Amino acid sequence: MAEAFGAVQPMLDEYADIESQLADPGVHADAARARTLGRRFAELGRVVAAHRSWEQATSDLDAAREMADADPEFAAEVPALEAVLEEATERLRTILIPRDPDDARDVILEVKAGEGGDESALFAADLLKMYLKFAESVGWSAHVIDATETELGGYKDVTVALKAKGAVEPENGVWARLKYEGGVHRVQRVPATESQGRIHTSAAGVLVHPEVDDVTEVEINPNDLRIDVYRSSGPGGQSVNTTDSAVRITHEPTGIVVSCQNEKSQLQNKESAMRILRARLLAEARAAAAAEAQDLRQSQVRTVDRSERIRTYNFPENRIADHRTGYKAYNLDQVLAGDLGPVIQSAIDADEEARLANADS
Repeated sequence: MAEAFGAVQPMLDEYADIESQLADPGVHADAARARTLGRRFAELGRVVAAHRSWEQATSDLDAAREMADADPEFAAEVPALEAVLEEATERLRTILIPRDPDDARDVILEVKAGEGGDESALFAADLLKMYLKFAESVGWSAHVIDATETELGGYKDVTVALKAKGAVEPENGVWARLKYEGGVHRVQRVPATESQGRIHTSAAGVLVHPEVDDVTEVEINPNDLRIDVYRSSGPGGQSVNTTDSAVRITHEPTGIVVSCQNEKSQLQNKESAMRILRARLLAEARAAAAAEAQDLRQSQVRTVDRSERIRTYNFPENRIADHRTGYKAYNLDQVLAGDLGPVIQSAIDADEEARLANADS
């Protein structure tokens, strides 16, 4: 079995090297580099801990077997130690399955109204509240970067940055848990504007991108950008600002367009727009690389079409259903209040099972 885990040694060597680098105060003068090293150190730490447990379990079992002939007490311990080693082996095998390298990253999350007009915009607002409540419950910080509101209090689109506080293990990262939220979310309920009590179906789209820590991580040629400024507007399109502080950035090679108007100054809106643009470009590069390797998971639906849904929120039945994992529960009110953990866990478990199956095939 030791030969099966031969790939561990390079990871142990890398862990030791990063540990040495992080002990150098000079490294922390470069915040971006320190964050990158810290993320990788946390990821490798799981491997190191699992490998040490496996080595200890192997050593204990070998010692018990060696002494078993001379001492019956050691022989009696062998079955229990075999079980411990089996468990340690399985955990190490699971941890060695390649993880998403972005799991420890923070995210940029976008919610966009789709089919359903005002009702879809109101549902987009409900989704935003759900994510903000969930973020609060797990100790993340949240900042709405940009939003286009409607007169009824909904959102045509809204962008929020969600960040973990301090260093986290990769499995507890924001991206590790929210990457499964990308796609079309369908709602079934009686709209507030419906006078005859009929149930309507509408949809909102969610896009999730890992956030770029270091601006040099995504190279953007300034000559590839078209930057337009305009006057900020509020619900219904009325002007809410007397200066041209809103910013629209078009990345011409990809056609990606980002607009920001929530901040008070043109400079702040430009910085926010660039932040979103980097996240989108990173996501696009990841998707292109995965597609080339024929390993692209179709987890995020880019169109807001009711037929391409990942989840349904049924208000009359108080039911939440995830169509990818088969998860279903009748506590929709609690989910919308931030109790999203079990729904997300169903996606994490399904992904884990798929990765294990691929590793074994």
